[in-house]
Amino acid sequence: MEFVMKQALGGATKDMGKMLGGDEEKDPDAAKKAEERQEALRQEEEERKAKFARMEAERELVRQGIRDKYGIKKKEEREAEAQAALEANSEGSLTRPKKAVPPGCGDEAEDDDDSILDTVIKYLPGPLQDMLRK
Repeated sequence: MEFVMKQALGGATKDMGKMLGGDEEKDPDAAKKAEERQEALRQEEEERKAKFARMEAERELVRQGIRDKYGIKKKEEREAEAQAALEANSEGSLTRPKKAVPPGCGDEAEDDDDSILDTVIKYLPGPLQDMLRK
């Protein structure tokens, strides 16, 4: 019977006891082996990160050489300069952000005494204003 089971399972005799509900073999060094395996995994991860950092440093040197050769700025530098220029322009310049409601609209009571002609005259040069008012 055992021979038939062995052939049916493909020669897996060690696992056969576990599958049939038997006692598992207790490895006295299982905890030590698991700890060694975890340490090996940690060490491999550290080596991988160090290798990646080294490769990235080499790539950055090549990138910097290309930037120097062609006069290209880094993306972060361009963004910082653009932000600084935007902040500098927004202080008292014509390109500052617009207000929600322009002054003179809405809250103030409008004078009906001013005609369209008077409004146009205000924006004309001095000698023309004098000619039209006479």
